[in-house]
Amino acid sequence: MALLSCVCTGTSDIVLPYNITWKSIDFKTILEWEPKPVNNVYSVEISTRWGDWKRKCFQIKNTECDVTDEMKNVKDTYIARIISENQEKLEGDPEESLHANAPNFIPYLDTNLGQPRIESFLQNGTKLRVKVQDSMTSFRYNGTFQTLRQIFHKDLTYTLFYWRASSTGKKSEKTDTNEFLVDVDKGESYCFSVQAFIPSRRTKQKSPESKIICTSEEKVVFKELFFIVGAILFVIIILVITLSVTLYKCSKSRAKRNRKENSPLNGV
Repeated sequence: MALLSCVCTGTSDIVLPYNITWKSIDFKTILEWEPKPVNNVYSVEISTRWGDWKRKCFQIKNTECDVTDEMKNVKDTYIARIISENQEKLEGDPEESLHANAPNFIPYLDTNLGQPRIESFLQNGTKLRVKVQDSMTSFRYNGTFQTLRQIFHKDLTYTLFYWRASSTGKKSEKTDTNEFLVDVDKGESYCFSVQAFIPSRRTKQKSPESKIICTSEEKVVFKELFFIVGAILFVIIILVITLSVTLYKCSKSRAKRNRKENSPLNGV
């Protein structure tokens, strides 16, 4: 349980911040704390372990501060402190402020992985190809936003979970790229999802699974059968028409010959 402390100054109390937590997903990092301010305001100071303090979110009435832009190196260790000051006396008097330290934060190890997205997929016969979208993060390098792959390189892996739509038995495959190519049964529809994974981490290794997507191979097979049956019926109809026309011509020719053979008899 967090300890709630205050410094009493006249009729106002300065409350010490507590429950300080880092909320970070794909390097979008926000510092949160309690309690809501009443007669006080908050400021945030952040630094690397051996760097200078830099003040962020100066004298605010909120209980969160976005410090994403201060994360210049994802492998550095960052420290932060929340300063609580008397709202009525903001002269920087040490007796009129308190601060509480946040736990250390290393973006490369501590940011949570966001839910991955499937960019494309194709089921062709006995092969299923799935491509995972290269997620963009909030971390900038030389002014350019970086993807997860650009930050983690081969340390970022993905797991593909896939199963027949008519079954619940799951199979899985792993890759250190963004693409999968797995063997499936021809004519069967498959469902699948993906999950990001950082093997080198001790905690926060896995992302949430992506949304489940299913193929519609049965519909494709049905369409193929439809066209095949349609083509066969078309050929049969053509043959029937050709045969009918041929029989009609033969019958007409035979009748004509019969009339010629019988015409001398009719003239006697």
